[in-house]
Amino acid sequence: MNEIEKIKKLRKLTGAGFKDCNLALKESDGDTEKAMEILRVKGIAKASKKMSREANEGVVLFSGDETKSSLLEVNCETDFVAKNDDFIKFVKELSELNNLCSSDLKKLNKKKMANDKTVEENLVSLISKIGEKITIGRAKTLEHQNSRNYSYQHSIVKDNVSKLGVIVSIENDKKSDKINTFGKQLAMHIAASNPIALTADQIEKEIIDKEQKLISEELINLGKSEEIAKKISIGKLNKFKDENSLMTQDWVMEPKKKVKEVISEINNENINVKEFIRFKIGE
Repeated sequence: MNEIEKIKKLRKLTGAGFKDCNLALKESDGDTEKAMEILRVKGIAKASKKMSREANEGVVLFSGDETKSSLLEVNCETDFVAKNDDFIKFVKELSELNNLCSSDLKKLNKKKMANDKTVEENLVSLISKIGEKITIGRAKTLEHQNSRNYSYQHSIVKDNVSKLGVIVSIENDKKSDKINTFGKQLAMHIAASNPIALTADQIEKEIIDKEQKLISEELINLGKSEEIAKKISIGKLNKFKDENSLMTQDWVMEPKKKVKEVISEINNENINVKEFIRFKIGE
C-alpha cells in the first residue's frame, strides 16, 4: 500500500483531514494503527478547545416503549450540524443506550457503542471530525408501575429526532381507546402549554419566590401602597400558579375547560397523571 492509499484509508477510518492524516502517518513511521492513536490523542486536544464555545442548538431524542421511555438532549453549535448524517447516526444510537441506562449519564458515558468504543471516545471523535462543540445535555427516564407512557415530538428532524419532545406517564386500571387518545392529546398539550409542574404545590419554592419579587417590584413601580400591593400580588401569584400547573391550565383542545376537568369527565377509567417531562432545544 503506497503513502497516498494509506492516507485515504486513515481518513476513512478516522474522518480526519488529509494534512492531519499525513502528519500522523509520518509520526508513526507509516503504522496505521499508531497513526489512529496519534489522531485520537490530537482529537482530544482539539475537542477540549472547542468545549469553551456555546452549544445552543441540537436535538431531543425519544427512546423506549410505553412502560419505560426516555428523552435525551444533545447540544451542538449550529442547526446545520444538528442535521448532519454522522451526528444523527451517533445521537440515535446514544438515545437507545440512554434508555438502557435509565438516563444515568455516568453509566452512559462509559457504555460501549456498536464500534466497540465508549460513548466518551466516540463523542471526542465526532467533535474532531465535525469541528463543533457537542455535549450531552438533559436526560430523563419515566418508568412507573401500572402506568403507560405517551409521547409527542415537534419539529422532527428525522425519525425519533426532533427539537421538542414530551413524555407523560398515566396510571390507569385498563387500556382503552379513550385513554390512548387522551394520553396523546395530553402530550401535545404539554408541548404547547409548557407547564412547569403537575400541580401548584409542586412548583419549586425558588420559582415562586422569584415571581413574587417581580410582582412586588412591578406594583411598587406603579405607585401602589404596600397594603394594596399585597392584596393584588396574592391574586397575581395565584394566577401564575394556575397558568403554570398542568392540572389548572386551559385544555388546548377546548380552552373553556381545565385539564383537571377533562380528566374528571373521563375518570371512570381511573386516570392518574403521574409525571411528565418536556425538553425543548434553547430552553
